[in-house]
Amino acid sequence: MSALPTNTLIYVCWGLWAAVWTAGWILNIVRGPRTQRRSLGWSFWMWVLAFIVFGEGRVRVFTGVLPQSPVLPAVGAILLVAGTAFTLWARWILGAMWSSQPSVKSGHELRTDGPYAITRHPIYTGMCAMILGGALMQGSTWIVLVVLFAIYVALKMREEERLMAATFGDAYARYRITTPQIIPGLRWSAR
Repeated sequence: MSALPTNTLIYVCWGLWAAVWTAGWILNIVRGPRTQRRSLGWSFWMWVLAFIVFGEGRVRVFTGVLPQSPVLPAVGAILLVAGTAFTLWARWILGAMWSSQPSVKSGHELRTDGPYAITRHPIYTGMCAMILGGALMQGSTWIVLVVLFAIYVALKMREEERLMAATFGDAYARYRITTPQIIPGLRWSAR
């Protein structure tokens, strides 16, 4: 893949993601239910900075970590598009219950349908696929984003799991047993 189509696909997918998130955030402020409980959240804005710094390949680190192969960018493009679609689907299903920080809102319901029947954290599943896809398309520079995002997701999921368990009790315990945390088909669950 040449540099322009790779960058264009990355910008389209992340631009679509950003537009949906911004529109949803504004809609939630205007029409969303009131937040009743909030967990300590992890700031997402550090990812914006990381994407700007590493996304364009301005910072060259870990050069040579990924093998050079014409197949990797194609696999990356598939992961990027599939991850974008999965993330947007999850965001749509969650609707006004979405929040940038782990929180419980008035009338909050445990979602276990759609993408939430595939993984408990489908937004993170999709975003991980998007970042990994970018890494495969752009090369070794994005490896830093993959590692940083994996740490971020692990910490944030831990907070969300605690909050959901405290809010939904036995229903969430049953959901944890039947639905993988982040990787479809993988039944491992961090506590």
